[in-house]
Amino acid sequence: MADLRSRGLRTPQAPLFRVLGAGPLSELGGSCTHSAMADANKSIAAYDDLHRVASYDADMDIMHPNRHRMADVIVEVLAANVLTPSWVLDLGTGTGFLLGRLLKRFSETRAVAVDGARPMLELARARLGDLAERVDFRVGDFRELAGICAGIGGVDAVVSSFALHHLPTEAKSALTKTAFALLAPGGWFLSADLILAEDDFVEELTQQMRARGIVGRAVGRDARFLDEAGTRSFLRRLEENEGDQPQRLTSDLATLEQAGFEHVAVFWRDTREVVMGGVKPRG
Repeated sequence: MADLRSRGLRTPQAPLFRVLGAGPLSELGGSCTHSAMADANKSIAAYDDLHRVASYDADMDIMHPNRHRMADVIVEVLAANVLTPSWVLDLGTGTGFLLGRLLKRFSETRAVAVDGARPMLELARARLGDLAERVDFRVGDFRELAGICAGIGGVDAVVSSFALHHLPTEAKSALTKTAFALLAPGGWFLSADLILAEDDFVEELTQQMRARGIVGRAVGRDARFLDEAGTRSFLRRLEENEGDQPQRLTSDLATLEQAGFEHVAVFWRDTREVVMGGVKPRG
């Protein structure tokens, strides 16, 4: 693969949008059940819904207020270890929430932004404003990351925020290995995401705490979140519609280690939300 340091930035006034179809999961080097593939496809379709896209950030602030701190932790880890990242690959860019923080903190950094939903990337481009001049936007399915990022190599960091839990274990493992290959030696993989508790009792307790927090933040202004029972019901429907498949923390950390990353660690955690990552060895 070509090293991005040898590439010039594409025309700043017109960042690139590439449309890539979703092919079989096996093309990424993994296998998956029909059910798991269907769930992963659901997550892409869910964010092609313009109403869902329009309400995404407001919903995230009610349901996942920790995302602000989680994004900051990713930026802090990179700032402590990489003086100035030349190129960053953002998986599941969404509305550009994490990417905007990175581009503001690192004024010379350029990025490749990947998401399965074009409406999300269009919103991200508008949100980033002038910062979008440093971004190559690519529409495609994570399960075809190698194809989406053809010609790319030597990135300083692969980052992701609230995206990888849409993938089943096998697809996440394959994607992590592809991300490892795209990184320069010493490059970081950092993900802010959701996990399951290690046992069912704690998971149920966590979900109760989650619903109670959402109801408190909504303070009666959102008909979806008037009480805990209604909130739990709404969240179950939402997660089914979006194909959520979070894994236990031990599984996610093992996936990073099996891909070849070292210094695998959890940098921040609050019940079911974590920032985790690892480094590609230098040699």
